[in-house]
Amino acid sequence: MEISAQTVKELRDKTGAGMMDCKGALTETSGDMEKAIDVLRKKGVSRAANRAGRTANEGAIGSYIHMGGKIGVLVEVNCESDFVTRNETFQTFIKDIAMHVAASFPQYLAEEDVPEDVINREKEIYSDQAKNSGKPEKVIEKIVEGKLKKFYSEVCLLNQPYVKDPDIKVSDYLKNVISTIGENIVIRRFARFQLGEDLD
Repeated sequence: MEISAQTVKELRDKTGAGMMDCKGALTETSGDMEKAIDVLRKKGVSRAANRAGRTANEGAIGSYIHMGGKIGVLVEVNCESDFVTRNETFQTFIKDIAMHVAASFPQYLAEEDVPEDVINREKEIYSDQAKNSGKPEKVIEKIVEGKLKKFYSEVCLLNQPYVKDPDIKVSDYLKNVISTIGENIVIRRFARFQLGEDLD
């Protein structure tokens, strides 16, 4: 099937993908625009995964102050080049992540940052709950696994549902931005301050 240059341009305008990628996606989907967008999105995610190993030494620190100064957040997001730090998409991403941290109160960045003693304590609690409710031994491990996954989605920033679009996780939003910008981007660290917390 012959794909017109106008159709390729339309897909490029909608997705920001390269001309050859757009033409390939349209050829693969027999000119179906919506299916072609899905193909590019899937490829974009895999490209984002490929970029994950590249060094991100540049970046910026963003801040967010909420509720008339009652909650404040600092977040460091890194990228590969100084050029990207001035990119509007990158700057918006930093602001969005800082706002998300203010709203969702993550305690850790990723699953691997949760201390082992915290994980073991959670596992013990979930296991005891399952036993006390009379669940058979063979399903307890699965129950604990499921509850631990839910725990990560509550306390780990990358696992949390993104506040502006709860259908995706913060990690999915990050992958989308990596795909759009074309560089590896890393949320390095964050700090959340709430007025009066931990004070007697």
